[in-house]
Amino acid sequence: MAKLDTRRSDLAAKTEDQLGEELGNLKREAFNLRFQAATNQLEKSSRVKEVRRDIARIKTLQSARSRDTAAK
Repeated sequence: MAKLDTRRSDLAAKTEDQLGEELGNLKREAFNLRFQAATNQLEKSSRVKEVRRDIARIKTLQSARSRDTAAK
């Protein structure tokens, strides 16, 4: 639980540009993990789930920020 809270606070401290860059990196990693899974070269299958959830966290944070700026 503490690791998750740390991850959220780390993401919340990043700028929009940094979040976009992180999102791109995670999407690239997810793509590579899918290929590794398809060719039976995936070593850590739990990483797929972690990456997917990190992508969702970033998208949620971006969405919340855009709603906050639109409301102002």
